[in-house]
Amino acid sequence: MALPRDLVDIATIYHEPAVPDHPRGRAILDRFPDATRIEVPSHWNIPTLHGNAGAVEDWVRIKRSTLVLGVKKGLAMRPNGRSAHFIAPSTSNGCAMACAYCYVPRRKGYANPISLFVNVDQVCGAIRRHAGRQGPLLVPDTIDPRHWVYDIGENGDLSVDAMLSDTVRDLVGLFRDIPNAKGSFATKAVNRDLLAYDPQGKTRIRFSLMPERIARVVDVRTSPMPERIAAIDDFVAAGFEVHVNFSPVILYEGWEADWRLLFEEIDATIGPAARAQLKAEIILLTHNADLHAVNLGWHPKAEDLLWRPDIQEAKVSEGGGANLRYRSGWKGQWLARFKALLAERMPYCQVRYAF
Repeated sequence: MALPRDLVDIATIYHEPAVPDHPRGRAILDRFPDATRIEVPSHWNIPTLHGNAGAVEDWVRIKRSTLVLGVKKGLAMRPNGRSAHFIAPSTSNGCAMACAYCYVPRRKGYANPISLFVNVDQVCGAIRRHAGRQGPLLVPDTIDPRHWVYDIGENGDLSVDAMLSDTVRDLVGLFRDIPNAKGSFATKAVNRDLLAYDPQGKTRIRFSLMPERIARVVDVRTSPMPERIAAIDDFVAAGFEVHVNFSPVILYEGWEADWRLLFEEIDATIGPAARAQLKAEIILLTHNADLHAVNLGWHPKAEDLLWRPDIQEAKVSEGGGANLRYRSGWKGQWLARFKALLAERMPYCQVRYAF
């Protein structure tokens, strides 16, 4: 598809020395012949981007105009157990969108434009070999009844990545040909080019949804909520398995009424085929003190919703980070109310997991 210039208009490409040695690297560089190219030793070692506090003021401009190309070093699969059985090696990191609650800037510093990894053939080979060692999925579970599921978009948004290269097409084709495995990724963008990828039921796309009036504050530079909902039927018809992520669930005065309206909109929009296969993940907001400080530098209005120490408590993440989550004594009650509301308005939508 033609790149939406308000989302991506690449003017500068930072790249590792080995990038031109890879066919995918050369193809991406050729796509942006007018972009300034700057060779860097590592996609993680770019002082003008990572750790540069002054970049906060240029947060959105950097996301729109800057692309980083690298070679993925680690090709190991990580066990998951929530969205997927395994987290596959990322083919990207960072995003052109700018959701105020995104965890990637916590690790990547003050600017996190898209980084694409050009050795997709090696990533695909690693996934194929790993799936071959698993054998068949013998016991159906909440992740999938028949296939081992690999999350292929943990650190970026593949719908946007697909506007820049053919890597996502390659991944969808990979899982189409692996008999015991399925790919999965979450997205906040509608890229209708993916409708021609012919996944044959072997790629699960998870559209992230939240009330539109809140999304206008925190889901910066993403596809509007009605557009995401309207795409569900088309992606089901194109052979994707389509689930929804109700994520993040942000608590504020009137949140239940807003979510009821969203459930009603989904119910009124999708057809029988989508309903028959629809499942959901529910994820209550987790915030972070460092991200709070970053957001105050470019989007303080979002923090009125995200930073609620009156109803949040400290939590150390699995990765050792110091995060904030809703207080455990109340979180379970709020989650139960959310699930009851969903069951009332969309009883056909099974909850795969919630936390």
